[in-house]
Amino acid sequence: MRARDRVEILGVFVDRVNLAGAAARVKGFVDESRAGGGSGGRLVVTPNPEMLHAARRDEELARLINRADLAVPDGTGVVLASRVLGAPLSDRVAGFDLLLELFRLADEGHWRVFLLGTYPETVAEAARRVALDHPGLELVGFHDGYFSPGDVPALVEEIRAARPDLLVAALGSPKQEKWLAEHLAATGAAVGIGVGGSLDVLAGRARRAPAAFRRLRLEWLYRLVREPRRARRILGALPRFVWAVIIERFRQ
Repeated sequence: MRARDRVEILGVFVDRVNLAGAAARVKGFVDESRAGGGSGGRLVVTPNPEMLHAARRDEELARLINRADLAVPDGTGVVLASRVLGAPLSDRVAGFDLLLELFRLADEGHWRVFLLGTYPETVAEAARRVALDHPGLELVGFHDGYFSPGDVPALVEEIRAARPDLLVAALGSPKQEKWLAEHLAATGAAVGIGVGGSLDVLAGRARRAPAAFRRLRLEWLYRLVREPRRARRILGALPRFVWAVIIERFRQ
């Protein structure tokens, strides 16, 4: 197996992949699991600047990102940081775009998919739309994200009984990454990926940034305008992330 091409940003490693390469890597995980050549439980994470900033103060989060089987650069800020630090990533890989590409591959390959997270009616609607848009994909189950620690054993068994190739977790970061890191192996899923608010978008309960904002790499600004309650979190994390990258550059 060839070594992974990864870039270190503030102590966290991110894979140097584009969208096609990331999707191909996940397909390889699923194919390997289906062929009986792998143990499954492959973790895919999508670090953005907020997650990388959080990982500087959360050793558990940093550790699980570094141990993940694939960490894609979800955000222009991550790519720009890599360039400042002298080890440029090839491209950003938006988590939502990766999820759509995985659904396309699931449609072609008849993967078994389980959706986990968000409100009960939202995950149900997302499941309905995914199954409708991708008839070749086998939607083997879904469950909302409102469960207690005492519910976890039954939930894990429910997922395990469904035998998914792909487990999509929309529990918010870092909860979804930590939940997958702890329980993915027990679910028996070939691959688990955290997708944040993607199921809300798929269900039509939230809007993705318009194409113009995406082209200009200003999704964060669109989210800030649409959801002012996020201002404190975004405007708190981003300047600290930028400053930390600048300091690291001078240290180099």
